[in-house]
Amino acid sequence: MRLLGKEEIENIAIGAALLGTGGGGDPYIGKLMALQAIEEHGPIQLLDPEEVPDDALIVPSAMMGAPTVMIEKIPNGEEAIEAFKSLEEYLGKDIYATMPIEAGGVNSLLPLALAANLGLPVVDADGMGRAFPELQMVTFYLDGVSATPMVLSDEKKNSLLLNTIDSVWAERIARTATIEMGGSVMLAIYPMDGATVKKSAIKNILTLEEKIGSEIRAAMKNNENPIDGVLALTNGRVLFQGKITDIDRKTQDGFAKGTASIEGLNDCRSESCTLFFQNEHLLAEVDGRAVCMTPDLISVIDSDTGMPITTEGLRYGSRCTVIGMPCDAKWRTPKGIEVTGPRYFGYDIDFQPLEELQLTKEEI
Repeated sequence: MRLLGKEEIENIAIGAALLGTGGGGDPYIGKLMALQAIEEHGPIQLLDPEEVPDDALIVPSAMMGAPTVMIEKIPNGEEAIEAFKSLEEYLGKDIYATMPIEAGGVNSLLPLALAANLGLPVVDADGMGRAFPELQMVTFYLDGVSATPMVLSDEKKNSLLLNTIDSVWAERIARTATIEMGGSVMLAIYPMDGATVKKSAIKNILTLEEKIGSEIRAAMKNNENPIDGVLALTNGRVLFQGKITDIDRKTQDGFAKGTASIEGLNDCRSESCTLFFQNEHLLAEVDGRAVCMTPDLISVIDSDTGMPITTEGLRYGSRCTVIGMPCDAKWRTPKGIEVTGPRYFGYDIDFQPLEELQLTKEEI
């Protein structure tokens, strides 16, 4: 166990935005909420998964909805508290700790704010090791853990308890409810015991986010390029460098969907890159050839500031570097690819690991 203070929160916010692959919501709002909660209640306890008792009740917390909605609809913090209290009442058991559902923007930070407000520890783990747009796209689902019972709460104090036959139905019903509740809600979801966390979660993800953020901030302070340090921490590779020339983005069916076009600069001059996203970046193509695809990670970094750019933060004219990072091994299993691979999202292409695609590029 160790304590997270303001410095750690600043670093986690940056690392979460990078691992969020463009999704998971703007980390700035979550960072402010976590910093305020620490100011009021003190540092947050971060537990290694192995420190969690096997029979303890662990409940991840998350925001569900299109990240673009949060630009105008900011959570007030009470939504998550209400969701947790409602789920505790239904289960008849106290929640021992919370954890992020994904490594993504605001969704890595809202659980920290919730934990500080409720005096709970946070487990250093999550269910994705990145961000994905749907509720069943977690390692817990791969191991047969149910998303329900779950509670959705909004800023108007509406709350909804769901029990569904499987996590795919939980996604379908919760997505419809989220749209009706204003496009974003807070969730208390995937209740499980400590033994399940140890078996199914992707471990030490908050620590990795903290290291990434520290690397980027140190490079910025010293006027250095943070890319090399980030690639070393994530085993990543540069996919493209250029300037954003076009963005086609819309909020549809509860998601931020679209494409971004990037004109090549430096070594990529005379080439063009297209990013396809649904909350998160799912496919990157250079001159029509895939260079990275889901479930591997695709992130965009501002070439001038070194900061990660979310999908709602993509702007015409921004100079950026696109990087690819291999996903956790759990996602490269047949079931993992079935749940999160390119064909699930409607792309007529079979999954190829980042490493293989980069070898193909070098051969060309």
